[in-house]
Amino acid sequence: MGLSSPSQGVWFPHWAEVLARVRLKDLERRAYRSAIVEYLSFCKRSRQQATVESARKFMEQVEGRRRLGVSQLAAWKAALNWFFRTAKSLPPNPGLAHPSQRATPCAREKEPPLAATDLGGPEWEKKLIRELRTRHYEWRTEQAYRMWARRFAEWLEKRRGMSVLAAGEIELRDFLSDLATQQRVAVATQRQALNAVVFLVREALGRSLADFSDFTRGRAVKRAPVLLSRTECQRLLGALEGTSRLMAELMYGSGVRLMELLRLRIKDVDVERRQLIIRAGKGGKDRVTLVPDALVERLLAHRERLSRLHAQDQQADAPGVWLPEGLERKFPQAGKAWEWQWFFPSRQQMKDPRTGLLRRHHVLDATFQHAIRQAARRAGLNKRVTPHVLRHSFATHLLEGGTDIRTVQDLLGHKDVSTTQIYTHVMQKPGIGVKSPLDAL
Repeated sequence: MGLSSPSQGVWFPHWAEVLARVRLKDLERRAYRSAIVEYLSFCKRSRQQATVESARKFMEQVEGRRRLGVSQLAAWKAALNWFFRTAKSLPPNPGLAHPSQRATPCAREKEPPLAATDLGGPEWEKKLIRELRTRHYEWRTEQAYRMWARRFAEWLEKRRGMSVLAAGEIELRDFLSDLATQQRVAVATQRQALNAVVFLVREALGRSLADFSDFTRGRAVKRAPVLLSRTECQRLLGALEGTSRLMAELMYGSGVRLMELLRLRIKDVDVERRQLIIRAGKGGKDRVTLVPDALVERLLAHRERLSRLHAQDQQADAPGVWLPEGLERKFPQAGKAWEWQWFFPSRQQMKDPRTGLLRRHHVLDATFQHAIRQAARRAGLNKRVTPHVLRHSFATHLLEGGTDIRTVQDLLGHKDVSTTQIYTHVMQKPGIGVKSPLDAL
């Protein structure tokens, strides 16, 4: 596939930008994009570098599952050939440092790339991105809307042979109905797709749409949250140690979401006032929650260790931590300041996919999730335990202890109290404390 050695790795982070400029038909370009995205996901899951050898293994796996037709397989092979051939021929992106041959941990692309390098490919995608950013939508919302817009475009091309620019109400209804009837997606998934494609057609492309609701909807099902009893929480926390235990205890003791916990910075943990300040939480809103008294001494000791680590990074002239693009442009040195450091940093520096710099990132979500799963196994819990279960347990235990639901709503950051009310259905003593008739025998 264009390299001298099948095991030689390539570094081609700006492939999507290059692909957008290549002269290809829209359908062919989408096939290339799909193939490369699937291949890079395969490399991430299997912890392999992008090499000709790993590409061959990937194609063998795809062919073995018979997921694609003959023409699609040929297009995917052509896409991977283009990927490696172009990666070898193009000079490195001037904004990205080329990595060394040794494997370097890479921070996941949870943070947005530089805006100017990610403006989309087709004209409809450029309009969508421009409208999303003009309205200051969150990065994850932009990712979701762009993903659904691409799926809608692919569906239109395959089923109707038409462009997104010509789509109307009929196409929107049929696409949303197809999600429910042909793919059996969850209700929340279909609702997200509805929001995304309506925003694309009505807001980004400026086409008028009537209020339509006569498409096939998935049936809404209420799910009870998984939660732990107080004893189970003690067993889970007892099976953890070190920083992982401190993170789990803080999550259970304050009710924060996983990414809110990981993105805490030094300035956001006010131990003296027993407050956590959650910056740009869900919906882009800030809120304040509590710091448990039981963690004060350990949090202070943890912060002292971080100060020594920060001093070491400064002596090594390490780049500052990641900052939002606008803030970094306004205050270029803020990333090196003490108050902006991550409260739960990774042990080793990682490659920033946006710039290629080796810098200290926060603990990855997958790392903490794995630690929680392993601890649940060691504790002998017979439930599917994830970090979010600690947030569910926080809310339920507060309500069981007599805390009013409005306070719990504020601490959790719920927009509507109806979201918080789900925990009243799984309390140990729901309602007025009804007892089973079996207990009276």
